[in-house]
Amino acid sequence: MAETIVKLGIKREKGYLYYIDKQGDVSCAKMARGKQKGGSPKKVNKCGVERADGYLYFLDKKGDVSRAKMKRGGKKKKK
Repeated sequence: MAETIVKLGIKREKGYLYYIDKQGDVSCAKMARGKQKGGSPKKVNKCGVERADGYLYFLDKKGDVSRAKMKRGGKKKKK
């Protein structure tokens, strides 16, 4: 269902959120827990992924950048 775009093999640290930022690089930020505030994001790896419309980009379980086709369903909103 998902296809691997870039193989990186990133090891994740507990308590951090890993995501693909606007520049197409992998970033992480400390997650907020209770009264503790989250941290500012930092770059983990620069890979410069070019995004295509209609796809969701994410870091998979192996630590690689993958993408999956977004499913658009439901009713359209009435104006």
